[in-house]
Amino acid sequence: MRNDQHLAIELRKKGASYNRICKELNIPKSTMHYWFKDLKWSQKIKGELTRKAKIQAIKRLRAVVQAQKKRWEAYKKQHQEEAREEFPILKSNPLFLAGLMLYWGEGDSNPKHQVRLSNIDPRMIKLFNDFLEKICEVPKEKIRLSLIIYPDLVDTKCKKFWNNKTKISLRQFDKSSMIYGRHPTKRLENGICIIRVNSSHALKEKMMIWTSLMIKELNKLKIDNKYMRV
Repeated sequence: MRNDQHLAIELRKKGASYNRICKELNIPKSTMHYWFKDLKWSQKIKGELTRKAKIQAIKRLRAVVQAQKKRWEAYKKQHQEEAREEFPILKSNPLFLAGLMLYWGEGDSNPKHQVRLSNIDPRMIKLFNDFLEKICEVPKEKIRLSLIIYPDLVDTKCKKFWNNKTKISLRQFDKSSMIYGRHPTKRLENGICIIRVNSSHALKEKMMIWTSLMIKELNKLKIDNKYMRV
């Protein structure tokens, strides 16, 4: 028996892993496997090391998840605070109020989704685009549009219609989706337009805070007017 095999056995019986033994004695793993593969006591040690490794892996994963959660909460809080500071300045801007009201009524309210709004009226799409660009200062390249159209409609023609009406560049339009309606007369001649902001987590947080503050302002106005009538 090799001298280093005796040392390897001693380390193994103390619960050392293959990696530790290989590092300390400079023995290839293949040799370690050959020496210990048929030893039941070594297999028990392997099982125990595997169990401990899984526990440590779970702990590390939980720590990573917890750290990510803290970073995400701090990220949200930062933009929520910014929204509260911006609201008193923005609330007197008609475009801000119009865009916010439009999103409140027609936009995607799910906090996990993008800032997204869909409508069949080009004026609403144009207004919301102006709101995104001029109020929220969203770069044009982050604003994307897509259409939902019937299969018998010409995609390029529909996009040209929305481009003409909204003055939004055709380069901002993505691939259209198809809708298979059964009604013989109630058809959307130019489809439904969806406008969204890519990577809009920060803006979504602000939109939610702004909407909440706007509702409070409206409720306060309603109460004030009630007292004024009395």
